Amino acid sequence: MPLAVSLVFLIVESIVFRVIYRWEVEPQNFDKFVDVWRTTTNRIHASVPGALGSFMLRGHEKTTEVLTIAKWASFEDWEAFWGNANPAEMEDMRALGTRISVESYSEVEDHTR
Repeated sequence: MPLAVSLVFLIVESIVFRVIYRWEVEPQNFDKFVDVWRTTTNRIHASVPGALGSFMLRGHEKTTEVLTIAKWASFEDWEAFWGNANPAEMEDMRALGTRISVESYSEVEDHTR
């Protein structure tokens, strides 16, 4: 592959879209929430076009605050999944925690390892 084409491919390939879901999860529901989130994110990743997986963060001081951060190939892929803002795939998560907000971002750079 010519160098110019390779560079363009790398640039296009690195553009992704992130969505941050903020949750309130009571301590007695946390372990089950993690299990349900793991199953849900793996199912979405395996079956929804453009879904690239997600990771979870828990508040250090406010342990009831949970962020799930999803990675998508494009805004359009996420928008097709998101639909009416209550995808059936996330129903079990909503039963265990309260979704506080959903924010979307275009990734500019990622230097994590």
